[in-house]
Amino acid sequence: MTLPTATYRIQFRNGMTFDHACGLVPYLKRLGISHLYASPIFTAVSGSTHGYDVIDANEIDPALGGRAGFDRLTESLAAAGMGLILDIVPNHMAASPENGWWRDVLAFGRQSAYAGHFDIDWSEPLTLPQLGQDFEAALAAGELRIALDETHGNFAFAYFDTLLPLNPSSYGALANRLDDPVATRMAEAAAVTSGEDFARAMRDILFEGGDGALLRQKLEDVSADRDFLQSLHEAQHWRLTYWKEAARHLSYRRFFEVTGLAGTRVEDPLVFDDLHRLTIELVRHGKVQGLRIDHVDGLAEPKAYLDRLRAAVGPDAYIVVEKILGPAEVLPESWPVAGTTGYEFIAALGELFIDGGGLRILDEAYRGVAAEAGDLEESRRIAKRLMVERNFAGETGRLISIAAGIFPELKREEIATAISELLIAFPVYRTYGDGGPLTWQDSAVLAATASQVMPRLDDRRALDHVLKLLEGKVEGQAAHAFRLRFQQLSGPVMAKATEDTLFYRHARLLAANEVGGEPGKAPDGPEGFHRRMAERARLQPHGLSASATHDTKRGEDARARLYALSEGADVFVQAVARWREMNRSRLSDLPDGPAPELNVEWMLYQALAGLWPEDFDRGQTAELAERFTGYALKAVREAKLRSDWTDQDAAYEEAVMAYAAGLISPDNDAFLEDFASVLQPFIAAGYLNSLSQTLLKLTAPGIPDIYQGAEGFDFSLVDPDNRRPVDHQRLAAWLGEAGPIAKLQAAALKQRIVAIGLQLRQRQPVLFAKGDYLPLKVTGSRRDHVLAFARVHHGEFAIVAAPRLMFGWLDPGVLFAGPEFWEDTAIAVPSPLHGLKADLVTGKTIEPGGSLSVAALLGSQPIGLISPI
Repeated sequence: MTLPTATYRIQFRNGMTFDHACGLVPYLKRLGISHLYASPIFTAVSGSTHGYDVIDANEIDPALGGRAGFDRLTESLAAAGMGLILDIVPNHMAASPENGWWRDVLAFGRQSAYAGHFDIDWSEPLTLPQLGQDFEAALAAGELRIALDETHGNFAFAYFDTLLPLNPSSYGALANRLDDPVATRMAEAAAVTSGEDFARAMRDILFEGGDGALLRQKLEDVSADRDFLQSLHEAQHWRLTYWKEAARHLSYRRFFEVTGLAGTRVEDPLVFDDLHRLTIELVRHGKVQGLRIDHVDGLAEPKAYLDRLRAAVGPDAYIVVEKILGPAEVLPESWPVAGTTGYEFIAALGELFIDGGGLRILDEAYRGVAAEAGDLEESRRIAKRLMVERNFAGETGRLISIAAGIFPELKREEIATAISELLIAFPVYRTYGDGGPLTWQDSAVLAATASQVMPRLDDRRALDHVLKLLEGKVEGQAAHAFRLRFQQLSGPVMAKATEDTLFYRHARLLAANEVGGEPGKAPDGPEGFHRRMAERARLQPHGLSASATHDTKRGEDARARLYALSEGADVFVQAVARWREMNRSRLSDLPDGPAPELNVEWMLYQALAGLWPEDFDRGQTAELAERFTGYALKAVREAKLRSDWTDQDAAYEEAVMAYAAGLISPDNDAFLEDFASVLQPFIAAGYLNSLSQTLLKLTAPGIPDIYQGAEGFDFSLVDPDNRRPVDHQRLAAWLGEAGPIAKLQAAALKQRIVAIGLQLRQRQPVLFAKGDYLPLKVTGSRRDHVLAFARVHHGEFAIVAAPRLMFGWLDPGVLFAGPEFWEDTAIAVPSPLHGLKADLVTGKTIEPGGSLSVAALLGSQPIGLISPI
């Protein structure tokens, strides 16, 4: 397998095209990047901002520059000796008429050549939850009409700008009402043609048929007949429904709660081939060197899929999967991949930089303001129940119906309780049994989950029967379907309950509320980090090591700053109490209570601290206010307490956004001065945390992944804030600056460290790809404030020293504590590493010996990266 030494994630769209990316290649090469890591590039719906809503997996999106632009990019990368990793989306496609496969399904239903490409329950018409009210109300309001889709050459049911193709068998009834020769010819042709022939025939008739204006007018006239529209709607392969009904009734599998993304049946070899034709071609022809598999847990049979993909692209392609590992969970050994996209590495950083003692102080204070949200585990359970009983009620109901059909001797309500409680108690995203017995790891997960569920049941008979289904001990197609669908549902329940609900409800320390993280776990410092990295070196040494992705809850440097709140917990707790009092007049008194409530206030002050620009200018707050209030709105909707994406409380949302905007209003003088003053030591400690976590990512087991722009400081909030355009021109200018690190601004210093680390990896790729991870013992009075380790392989080595928990020990504007702070602290250096060495950050020579003085190393610089001379 050809391994990257470092990847750089680019978010295409929003101004980033292939030609724009071509212009970045020289900069990325100088930075030390080996592989550009691209967000999805295949054709997506018009105006897509992310590319995961694919409409054609075998066409490179013209909006990005098309195939010609893509070829220019790959040629630029090849000329620079760099590779390309593509993010591909096998789990879903856009459920949009722009998608030719989906259009065909809408027109021909079960007879469509693509009916089996999507995970649809064809026991009923295909539900389309697109209406803003129920069908009868939309019809009465005149929101529905019959139209001519002149782009595709067919009759369509129109809902505002959405044109849904009509079942060709209904053309005859429509032609009879229109009394139009063109419509009659279309109806006659529709009776004898299908698929591509149908579309071609319709276009030929339509564009040669004479007066289109007259036909359009007749369609408008017919559309006034609501009874006819009703009967025509009932003649389709699909049914338009109110969008809010999707949670309880949907006839196709979706991506999480997104009804606009329909699940694909990639487990079918024909569907696999159709979805991957261009991807495989690009890999085989050397255009693409690696693949990132989006949402692998959404697939019915992840291992079978990965085996098929590996066979198709060959042994040399680098493959990683987006997979969130739960506590004590490891990636299945049988998967033919290099590793994950690195969320577990982010979690390991949190464990290192969060102070356990300060976390307990925050916890005590937070429980006083958070009410029931202060109990993390109970909040998690409540959030998961909400997902099971409301947001995914339809998917859960389908499981109940399948199980009830298999076990008619059991009461449906008992089956429902057992399934719901299993989903709520599930400790990981999913198990992976697709046929035959479970692995020992999955068996252990099921056993542990069952032990949690049993005390909540009056009778365990239903639970035992459901467990047999999940264990693969029941024969038959229905049992197999139940097993797969449960596994495809447990992940979305976990993700939406935890990442997109719990993390916005439980706000004790936002830095811990990160994808893949476990906020309730007490941090275990350097020892825990060493243990995780040793395990990482053994289990997935070539997985990505991320510190930010397009899905993380905030930029990596915002998180690094918020880690410091755990160190200065007393300061922060007292400050929040004072700030709340300062801004009490900005609260709104609503019928259901004050807005924002205490818990949301606590959350907002943290979010603002992570976002806060060190050079805050009261005269330029508009952009900051827009970003901050946008985050506040998203946060309260995700929390799903007093407002929700599906049931919005406008008065409450306006009150929260007004409070957030008021915090940074130029006329809020007393607060702004106090907030800026209190934040100074947190900013300084956060900067040093940023540099330390960057160094660790560059040198620990795994392949460092740089999220676009995060080689400088990134204080972004959650998506879409983290997809803002990056000023690469400024970054390139910084990289060209020479001179000592002491003269660099903090963000440029971070970039310098990235370049130093990545260039070392390029000079010594085997050391970092295969080298052992060796924890180094630290002694002395400040031993808890530094983490040290070495990477060692056949005489090559690198020594890493990264400070931690430095809140209150840094002078303003200085990113090191000085030699007097470190006193007698030293790093023990094993004999194989005793030779003459140099610190790569400053160029200082390190004399041979068995002990390395931390005062000498970190007394005048932020971090240490040492290599033999």
